[in-house]
Amino acid sequence: MRFQGKISDWNDDKGYGFVEPNGGGARAFVHIKSFDDLPRRPMNGDIIIYETTTDERNRVQATNITFTRIKKNQKTQQTGNVYAFNKLILMIFIIYLLLLVFVYHLPVIVLPGFAVLSIITFAAYALDKSAAQSGSWRTKESTLHMLALIGGWPGAMYAQQKLRHKSVKTEFRQVFWATVIMNIGALSWVAFSDAAG
Repeated sequence: MRFQGKISDWNDDKGYGFVEPNGGGARAFVHIKSFDDLPRRPMNGDIIIYETTTDERNRVQATNITFTRIKKNQKTQQTGNVYAFNKLILMIFIIYLLLLVFVYHLPVIVLPGFAVLSIITFAAYALDKSAAQSGSWRTKESTLHMLALIGGWPGAMYAQQKLRHKSVKTEFRQVFWATVIMNIGALSWVAFSDAAG
């Protein structure tokens, strides 16, 4: 028998949460590996269709899970909008960075510096996601933010999009965008101060 319900208490880092069936009844455990088709990461509020089974402890688990088509299309459009926004931000930043280097004489070393820091930051996100899924030691959020602050934020932005990691948690996203603003602000201050001097 198939049920329809809404995902709640979703932990994106660990890839699990619960589903509460429409019309009431026992909620079921949802694991990301139980989805038949996974075009994107699940989120709180997603409506899914599923079957149920019980584990050795007689706990209800959702299996053969699919997204409802309406919700899937809505979320796909929202995700596409976020991706487009991130791409626009990166393109504007690259142009701005080149302007600072070649017009305001910011040291050229910042160009490979941003590239290297972005690669390191992407790797840190990938390792943290892998650790979250395997239950092993995690990278501290403060470390991820520090890497973004010193210049790795383009890599962090790409990792959030590509790996679907740390892309939903509101508090983390707020701090991340603060590091982006501070990094660009510091770069601008250095470039304009040197130009004025």
